[in-house]
Parts: sequence; C-alpha cells; structure tokens
Amino acid sequence: MIEAISAGKPVLMLSGQGSQKPGMGADLMDLPEVRETFECASDVFGFDVADLVTGAEAEKLNDTRFAQPALAALSVAVARTLMARGVEPAAVLGFSLGQIRALAVSGMLADEATFALVKARSELMAEAAAAHPGAMSALLKADEDAVQALCDECAEGDVLVPANFNCPGQIVVAGTPEAVERAEAAWAAAGKRSSRLATSGAFHSPLMADAAAGLDAYLEDVAFSEARIPLVCNVDAAPLAAADAREHLVRHLTSPVRFQQSVEALAASGADTFVEAGFGGVLANLVKRIDKAATRACVQDRESFDDFLAAQAATDTE
Repeated sequence: MIEAISAGKPVLMLSGQGSQKPGMGADLMDLPEVRETFECASDVFGFDVADLVTGAEAEKLNDTRFAQPALAALSVAVARTLMARGVEPAAVLGFSLGQIRALAVSGMLADEATFALVKARSELMAEAAAAHPGAMSALLKADEDAVQALCDECAEGDVLVPANFNCPGQIVVAGTPEAVERAEAAWAAAGKRSSRLATSGAFHSPLMADAAAGLDAYLEDVAFSEARIPLVCNVDAAPLAAADAREHLVRHLTSPVRFQQSVEALAASGADTFVEAGFGGVLANLVKRIDKAATRACVQDRESFDDFLAAQAATDTE
C-alpha cells in the first residue's frame, strides 16, 4: 500500500537501458555530487565512467557492458544532486535496470553496493541471453487480455510472454526469436503495428531463469536497509520492503515490468509530479499517456536541472 502523497511532492523515476546518448550529462560534471557518484561508479566498474559518457562514440556507449554503468552513474548522480539541494522525493520508481539504481536513491543500498549489483546483474543477463537467445517487441494498440491471448496462440511451445506494461496501448512481449516473429506477424494480420526492440535478449521472461538463479546466489550476501524513500517495485507495483528485496529482485528478471500499474498506484495515492532523473525523457513521456493531468519533467542537463530547481522553489514559496 502506497501512503498518501502530498500535492507537488515529486516521484523520482529512473529509466532502463536504451536512453543513453554520447555526451549525456556532460554539463553536470562540475557539480560535486555528480563527480563523487561517477568516481564511485568508476571504482566499481573498473574504468572511467565519466570519460565514457562524455567522450565515447555511440557504438561503444550502446554496448550493454558500457550502457548500464553509464546510465547507472548518471541517474543516481542526478538524483543525489537534486536531493542535496532540498528536493524531497515522495517515492522512487525505476524501469527495469532503473529499479536497481533506485535501490541507491531509496537508501536500501549504498551507492557502491548498488553499482556492484548492476555489474553482477548485467553479466548474468548477458550470459543468459547468449545461452538462450531471445527478442522483444513493443505491440501498439495493445491491452493485457489481447496480448496474453496472442502469447498463448503464438508460443507454440516456445517462450512468449508479456514483458513490459509501458502505458495504455503499449505492451512489450519477450520470448524466443521465432515466437516473437510469429506474434508480430499475427499482430500485423490484425491490422496493428509492432516495433522490435534493440535488445540482446528476452529480458523479463523465463529465458532469464539462469540469470535469476545466479542473482539469487549473489544476493545471499547482500544486506538491504529499509527504504528511506519508498521504492515502488516493478514486480507488484507496491513499495519494496527490505525483507522482500532479494526475492523480488530475483523475480524481476523473469517477471514483467509493471510501470503503468506503478504510476497508476502512485497517482491513486496523490502523486501528481513525476521527475525523470537521468537522460532521454522516455519515462516522462510514458507518464503523459498514463496520467495526462500529472506534471512531468526530465532532469538531464544543466538547463533542465536549473529549471526544475527554480520551479520547486517557486512551488515552495506559494
């Protein structure tokens, strides 16, 4: 159950892989909290993450081995910097990989432990994807019942499941390449469009079972604190408790991302302001389609950072 949220108090959102771009966050690097976060990330990942985001070519940055560290460092850094300047989030909500980074922002894990988890999880997912090839496709004009029926019809003994509930009319399916191709063809035959995602595997599906087993073993030695800021979990669209963290994070690899349901639950509890910390604005755009009345922002560079703090200061003095 999400506790009541006061009007204007922001929900911080952290996006998944795919929103990276060369040079992202470059004009924020002079802020002390950003520098400190990137230094911590560099120590854990074993290379200069700040140099990566400011200087790498797109081809390198799009490699999952580099995209995940870059996005992890930037989103945590932006969140840390906002909070250091008086922004008090009502909750934090991640999307896929963003949920792992949300552990740091919520206070459930220290930054170093969070980045180590990102590193271990990405390696496990890459191994599982190589062993069990898969694909993902976004179905447009989709609803849950229709997508489940499509998966049942097109699986033909292969893995094919709903993987991401993004927003009304947009659901991602994941499975074997053959099953996803059959689903796309059936969807097109019904006069509807789909869009294949540029992913290296069928994430949030049973094809990630090996990664889930590996993550379960890794988390055996990880101690979680209770969240200081409620973390709304992708698995069940509810606040995550420390006692449930290991089990939920393991399930997260093979269960759908319930982003739409999470935003709806937050809105039902009074949330009216959603702020994406990081880069791209993908989640802010999804919120627009889930709750048209919500105030949205993406803090990704110095201009948007200054604008958001100015807007918050104006709200605080009203």
